[in-house]
Amino acid sequence: MFKNFHTLVIATLLILFFVGPVAAKKKKVLVFSKTAGYHHASIKVGVPAIQKLGLENKFEVDSTIDAGKFTSKNLKQYAAVIFLNTTGDVLNNEQQAAFEQYIKNGGGYVGVHAATDTEYEWPWYGKLAGAYFINHPAQQEAVLNVVNRNTIATRHLPQVWKRKDEWYNFKDLNPEVKVLITIDENSYKGGKNSPVHPMAWYHDFEGGRSFYTELGHVDESYTDPLFLQHLLGGIQYAMGVKKME
Repeated sequence: MFKNFHTLVIATLLILFFVGPVAAKKKKVLVFSKTAGYHHASIKVGVPAIQKLGLENKFEVDSTIDAGKFTSKNLKQYAAVIFLNTTGDVLNNEQQAAFEQYIKNGGGYVGVHAATDTEYEWPWYGKLAGAYFINHPAQQEAVLNVVNRNTIATRHLPQVWKRKDEWYNFKDLNPEVKVLITIDENSYKGGKNSPVHPMAWYHDFEGGRSFYTELGHVDESYTDPLFLQHLLGGIQYAMGVKKME
């Protein structure tokens, strides 16, 4: 009996030794989808889609619309924060300061679609996100050009990618971002960023990492394997678990 108990103790310790550290090191992201302007209906399918990506790729996903979660203490637990179709003025001055420090401490940012329609009075955020939204034409099919296919967010994509979405025009484009995808303004009506109209990009920023994709307005995006792999690559880069290229 003692021998069996001794064996059980050793087995339990071995399990804790090998399994415990893996569980402890599991990364976590926060999906933030507060809206103070237009509310995208696709948020309701976007959040569970990201949660599914987490389950499939071994990272945890919390979601919130509560800006009160933006404190230095709370943000420390997250490898990245995903602004999923946020709009308008969503953080107060104290929350903004906490998020700035989080990025400067090595945190990650992912902006999806309307994340650039957010915080117009906070220039630091505009530089982090990479641009601000101006307007958009009607939803329509257009041709995307994947100009950098050497990254974890794009290598699975066709070089010429046709899809329907809501295509943003931008202002205050940060020239320091590394563009991944552009849109062919000759393929649809209403584009205003010629000759180069970026749609997805990334950059290291003030100690942290930032990835933005303009795609993600329509519900169908969140069941599209091409888009989801594109988004996953951006999340993994922002989390710091994989290099972009």
